[in-house]
Amino acid sequence: MREMAKGANVVLATLSEDAGTGSLQVGLSWSSEQGDGDADVSVLLLGGEGKVRTDADFFFYNNAVAADGSVSLLGKTPTDSGSEDRISIDLQAMAPDVARIVVAASRYEGARFGELNGLRLTVADRTGEGILGFSIDDAGPESAFVFGEFYRRDGEWKFRAVGQGYETGLAGLATDFGIDVDDAAEADSDVHADGDESDVPAVVAAAPQPDDGVNTGTATGPSAIIPAQVALEQAPAQASVHVTAQVAVQGQGEVPVPAPPVRRPRTVKKKVTLPKVARKSLAENDSWHAARLFPVPSLKNDRERETRATSVLLSVMAQVPEFGRRLMAGFGAPVGRMETFTEVSLPHGDTPKRPDGIIRVERAGKLWTALVETKTNGNPLKPQQVQDYMDIAARRGYEAVITLCNDVALEGRPLVDVKVDGRRKHKVVLRHLSWAEVTHQAQLLIRHEGVGNAAHAWLLQELLHYLQHENSGCHGFQNMGPAWVPVRNGIDDETLCQGDPRAVDVVESWERLVRQVCLRLGGELGQKVLPVQRVRRTADPQGRRGALADLLCEEGRLHAELRIEGAPGVLALAADLRTGRLRTSIDIPAPATGYPLTWAKRLVRQLDEAPADLHIQTLVPEGATGPRGTLERLRPEPADLLPKGDTEITGFRLSLFKSMGNTRGHAESSFIRSVDDCVDRFCANVVAALDRPAPARRPQRGEAVGVDAGVGATAG
Repeated sequence: MREMAKGANVVLATLSEDAGTGSLQVGLSWSSEQGDGDADVSVLLLGGEGKVRTDADFFFYNNAVAADGSVSLLGKTPTDSGSEDRISIDLQAMAPDVARIVVAASRYEGARFGELNGLRLTVADRTGEGILGFSIDDAGPESAFVFGEFYRRDGEWKFRAVGQGYETGLAGLATDFGIDVDDAAEADSDVHADGDESDVPAVVAAAPQPDDGVNTGTATGPSAIIPAQVALEQAPAQASVHVTAQVAVQGQGEVPVPAPPVRRPRTVKKKVTLPKVARKSLAENDSWHAARLFPVPSLKNDRERETRATSVLLSVMAQVPEFGRRLMAGFGAPVGRMETFTEVSLPHGDTPKRPDGIIRVERAGKLWTALVETKTNGNPLKPQQVQDYMDIAARRGYEAVITLCNDVALEGRPLVDVKVDGRRKHKVVLRHLSWAEVTHQAQLLIRHEGVGNAAHAWLLQELLHYLQHENSGCHGFQNMGPAWVPVRNGIDDETLCQGDPRAVDVVESWERLVRQVCLRLGGELGQKVLPVQRVRRTADPQGRRGALADLLCEEGRLHAELRIEGAPGVLALAADLRTGRLRTSIDIPAPATGYPLTWAKRLVRQLDEAPADLHIQTLVPEGATGPRGTLERLRPEPADLLPKGDTEITGFRLSLFKSMGNTRGHAESSFIRSVDDCVDRFCANVVAALDRPAPARRPQRGEAVGVDAGVGATAG
């Protein structure tokens, strides 16, 4: 990998054979020792004058995918030391009048890049091999940052390491490149996943101008007449156009009539709401089951499950383009016509091989092909089988081999080891996809982001029902592994010693479980949910896991933290293997204004519907311990949360405890099921309550209606 210095540039074709003309994956990464640092990526396509051609050339969280497939924001992916935002850029699909591609990121709500560590950009070619990297170590008060840019020079694509910051945020950055941003108010209406009229992005293209190219704001001739329907057809498919411009009637002067105005992009984030409640069923009772496109009750063995699951997934990918593109964009697939196949026989030595599936994408007469190997019901991938498919793909000029199973891959820890013949000119990329990730992407599309076609929405809903059915075998990570029971026993009888490799295996299984919890929770909430690593970036993930394994041997506890977008704090999860208890907690800061007693009363009212066994602890400066108690005890006496004397209150810690299961697999008492239930209960009953305003307190006898007794008592 070529390491770039600030201001340096390089010809992409010198780093990789197809890097200068093919598909690239750009990663922007950072970390935060506080655990709550994050940023959002953006991409701008610029013409020869250094400005965007139209506002549609601005790609960010409200406009994530280009219609021609040249740019796709792939979202955040957990890494060993934080998270990475990934972008797919297809140079072959880039319009010829695009001279520069600017890659940037921005923070929000007053956050600055100087608060983050390890700012870094990496670029990988279509095989996933890293070709260049650029680290930024001089960030300060900037709230937006240009990491780098791709640009054309003498018919070649080059990359320049920029590292330039903006203190004016994303809006200032966008304005500097010719985009007129409107952030005066929030979006006009929420974005619904049920496909109603408000299901539109915030970026809207300008209306077409009169034929003579002169925009005077009024029209005086027949050439300037723009029918509203024509304007709507010429605008992007996702655009929301309100007809409010002017047209003229020939020979009668200027007469105000409707036509589309120019709407500007808004960098404020769109609001997303859940779909409308489904209509009441016509079934007489609950014993009637709706007919399903993909039935599952008849599945009898693992082979049937694998065959059915592969066919179901690949068929939906081909019929729902937005879903197929979302899954394949990160694997280097171009945007084009996709066809999928199952049980194809390919020659290989004396006996032909039959991969579970094949994905082919055609674009501009060129084919991109991936072989698919599927496992369900927790069955492991077979290294020799995957190796055979890699060899077949290399010989036949295919681009990728995709493995799909319940397990979750970790960085630096591949699920299968394969040998790659470096003498072969054609490179094949091996990528992994978990069933949990497939479910996650389907949930985001159908339940939160919306699908424009009703038939596509129905297909995705049927796919979700199939994947989540108990007989499908597509339930994600389900087993803590063979080291789980020996490690628990070793902690119980205090015989587990530091350096035991079984402890490392348990730490890896725990990391896989946490990542799956993030995928599942993010799909259900429609928010980004990522594991937090309070460490600086390191090139040795195994060393970090070894240190965590030693800590497990010493303390007997597994720890994890999750950052949920929009939550008031970081959700902490701990599994104490000595006591057999799970703990979920969140620390919320004390309000900047008001009185401590008012804070305590308001918090208790906010948690009016939370479980009675919720523990609340007052946080005070280090060296002291704040008071604590259960919500049941604190409801009548919120003042018990106040520390004695004038001790400062820095915040409150809310915690729930649950016994964890001992067995593995599908059993209700399993450890993995216990973790899922614990996190779900805490998010639904505690975190969600913190987003709601506190209910009004009932006035006591003798109090004036409308007077907050808490405030009055404090003031008095």
